Amino acid sequence: MAVRSINAPTLARLLGGPPEGRPFYAALARTLRGLVLDGRLPLRTRLPAERDLAAALGVSRTTVTSAYDALRAEGYVESRRGAGSWTALPGGGPMAARHGLAEDRTLIDLACVAPAAPSGFDEGVAAAVAELPRHTGGPGYEPLGLRALREAIAERYTARGVPTMPEQVLVTTGAQNGLCLVLQAFVRPGDAVLVESPTYPHALGALRRAGARLVPAGVNAGWDLELMAGGMRQAAARLAYVIPDFQNPTGRLMDDESRAALVAAARDAGAYVVTDETFAELAVDDVVRPRPLAAHDTDGRVISIGSAAKVLWGGLRIGWIRAGQALVRRLAEARETVDLASPVLEQLIVTELLAGMDAIAAERRAVLRERRSVLIEALRRECPDWEFGVPPGGLSLWVRMPRTSSTALVPAAGRHGLHIVPGTAFGVDGVLDDHVRVPYVLPPERLREAAARLALACRDADAAQVTRRAYV
Repeated sequence: MAVRSINAPTLARLLGGPPEGRPFYAALARTLRGLVLDGRLPLRTRLPAERDLAAALGVSRTTVTSAYDALRAEGYVESRRGAGSWTALPGGGPMAARHGLAEDRTLIDLACVAPAAPSGFDEGVAAAVAELPRHTGGPGYEPLGLRALREAIAERYTARGVPTMPEQVLVTTGAQNGLCLVLQAFVRPGDAVLVESPTYPHALGALRRAGARLVPAGVNAGWDLELMAGGMRQAAARLAYVIPDFQNPTGRLMDDESRAALVAAARDAGAYVVTDETFAELAVDDVVRPRPLAAHDTDGRVISIGSAAKVLWGGLRIGWIRAGQALVRRLAEARETVDLASPVLEQLIVTELLAGMDAIAAERRAVLRERRSVLIEALRRECPDWEFGVPPGGLSLWVRMPRTSSTALVPAAGRHGLHIVPGTAFGVDGVLDDHVRVPYVLPPERLREAAARLALACRDADAAQVTRRAYV
């Protein structure tokens, strides 16, 4: 049963106008199917009446009827008399494929998107260890986090255009821990939460465990603020979870105008916005950096989550939440049932490293720029039909495979010594199966080898799909 709807003019805009190619109904069905598969047209969205869509596209009603019929036969549209038609997936929508941790250390792991520690890391650790005795006279539990670290984080927000006091910062045991604390405070089973599609798989997992009703908004082609605003309003969303800074996995960067529009849309819908800034320091190109989403907040509805994992080192497991003082105190009380406080030594290390963050970020940028170029060249050579844009930042390419299922690619890749995550893990209800995330954090020689193995795995997966079709 549909849980949201899309009107004819909006769907016509997403379709790009009248169908190109003949027969018209087949071209229209193909484009509609693509919108469903890449997540831009969420599942269980009620489609406009055939007459209305025909008028918006400037085609005959028969063309739209035939397209709906074709998609209904394939399982991409479901209908019920009196209730209309809505989007679906064949077989009811498979759950995201699960992947296990690779035990074979000889594998090339493309599932983990985290770089090694930067140069100067050991010196930061040594300085933190020297500082530690000053803190061992107390109990070691700081529910808000060490004052020095909160001051350093607040200073960085202020420098980016969001005046922040240390009392507005809560140090967490990683960004995922921060997200779980926010969900514990805000989300009750059945609450609607707007999420990007694709988005960070572990965030989807946390939302599902909280019992949230996920409302996807496709971002493969960028953020459509009109659709996002409509999704929040129609679903009466409690929260919106977004990654505006080098979005994971697409690498896109939301512009300042869109950030303002998103916060305004959340305000109109009465929703809070959780902005994941884990990748905020990972510009690869020299791009103009928009202000943080919180810069557009006038009434305390933007909750910012940051992390040291990607730009510093994942093993530190230190993150933070920036919000209003009252909410920070509330979250600090809530964490008593989770982990009490974050480790002191790791907080001291992050404090030391934040003092040199500009130099660390510049080093990261140079390394990532080289490795991104290596991966792009290798993929274009080994997998020439794969489609991807070049993101201005982040740690990965978001690749579309025109003929290959990512869920079929996973086991084939495993046989060639690759650990990858299927595209379906990044979406809701099993969409995005024609996509795969390929990180560029590994050394150049490993990236070239990974591309060669991906090509072999892709050929195996395609051959297996052809064989299966022959027996259907």
